Parts: sequence; C-alpha cells; structure tokens
Amino acid sequence: MRPSRAADCSAGTHPVRIGNVMRTPITIVIPTLNEAAQIAECVRQLAWAAEVIVVDGGSSDDTAAQASAAGARVIEAKGGTIAGQRNAGIAQAAHPWVFAVDADERVTPELAAELDQVVRAPDHEAYRVKRRNLLHGRVVTHGRWGRDWVVRLFRRERRYIERKVHEGLEPVPDIGALAHELVHVPYRDLAHHVQKMVVWSRLGAEELAAQGRRAGWSDLMVRPALRFWRELLINGALWQGAAGAASAGMGAVGVFLKYLFLWDLNRRSDA
Repeated sequence: MRPSRAADCSAGTHPVRIGNVMRTPITIVIPTLNEAAQIAECVRQLAWAAEVIVVDGGSSDDTAAQASAAGARVIEAKGGTIAGQRNAGIAQAAHPWVFAVDADERVTPELAAELDQVVRAPDHEAYRVKRRNLLHGRVVTHGRWGRDWVVRLFRRERRYIERKVHEGLEPVPDIGALAHELVHVPYRDLAHHVQKMVVWSRLGAEELAAQGRRAGWSDLMVRPALRFWRELLINGALWQGAAGAASAGMGAVGVFLKYLFLWDLNRRSDA
C-alpha cells in the first residue's frame, strides 16, 4: 500500500529554507564525466532544489570544480557505469525524493514548479517525464526521439540497474506521469553526435560480448536497414523531413557500429 500523503509530509517533504530562500525538498543527482563545458549552467538552474549532488566519474577536466563553484555537492565514483554513479548519489541523498538529471538536460521553471507540488503530495511511487529533445537545433516531434519518456522522479530507496548502456531504474509498479517536459540537448553538433555514437556503440558491443553474443552477417547487413526504415516509416521520423531522415540514418549507423564492434571482439577472442 502506498504511504499516505500525511506520511509523505512527515518523511521530510516540507519546504526547506536555505538562507532566505524556500527550496523544494528534493535531491537532484547528476552523473558526469568531462562535462566542464555545461555542468555549471546545469547546476545553476537547479537553485530551486534543496540539494544538488554531482557524481563525477573521474573527469580529466575541471568538471568537479565547476560543479562545486555553481553550488553542487560533488562526490567521486571513478571507473564505474552511469548507473553506478547515479546509485552512489542516491545513496547520499538527504531528501526522500530524488530527481535524476544529466548534464545535457535542463529543468524548465514549469517542470520545477510541478516537481515542487508532486513531492509534497505524491500520488505515485515514481514518475516519468517526457524529454523535449533538440537535435542539431530542432525540436524532434516524431520518431523515437519524439516519444522519449524516462522514469526520473522516485523515492531514494530505489536504485538503477547496472548496465554499460541504457541504464534504467529498477521496476516500479506504481508510476505516474509529469505534465511538463525535461529539455534535452544531447549533441553540440554533428561531430559530437558521431563521437558519442561511437562510444555508446562500443559499450553496447562490450555488453553483448559479455552476454556471449556473436555478430553474424545479418546483424551487420539487416539490422541497420531495419532500424532505418522502422524509425522512418513506423515510428514516423519521415514527418520530420530531412532532420528525421538524418536521425533515422544516424540510428542505423549506431546499430551497424555496435555489431561491427561486437564482430571485432568476437574475432579477437577467437584468435
């Protein structure tokens, strides 16, 4: 049975006064690795939250210093996964509710106001939020990027499932939906898009290899084509015009690279 609203309030969901400012009783957790270019902006626009924790994975730039100067509490979690970083931050959360944010995401004032209302009188054990994805200067309204829902608001007893890629919160049976969107700008430009795609494809291949998977000809020739046409036609990226075609194409390239890396891992392990 879900705790009553009265129980929620007694568990520490009253407004928090910091100096002369009343802040939302929530902990924001942000995993980082070499995010000096944007972490300060990310943290500063979270000033409405009572606590912001940045979990740094061992940055070689001044991400940690930038985050601390902007007002976050910084902890280190080197050498692990993003899920591990998130879990390390959640474990140190001072407030009953946690909202997970990435360095390339921004909480709008409308979403911040909604979060304030929800954590003070919750109706669910966790909440999902729709991401407003901006790819190369345009808001994506179709395709998988246009229907991007992620579970990000939850009680601090919850943890993320450890994976190298596509980490997600452990299953929660009672999930609500937030009305306002979380802004997401995943890539600075096309070159950054390609750079990140290579990194994620390699990690995805390593995860498949650890599961004993092997790459065959169909993985390299059929899967990428299916991904392209499914995204373009079935998921509706076609209606986004050239931008939708570019997004579908990049998705197909990502699939090809993942299985190409897996093929290379298989080949080297067989040698």
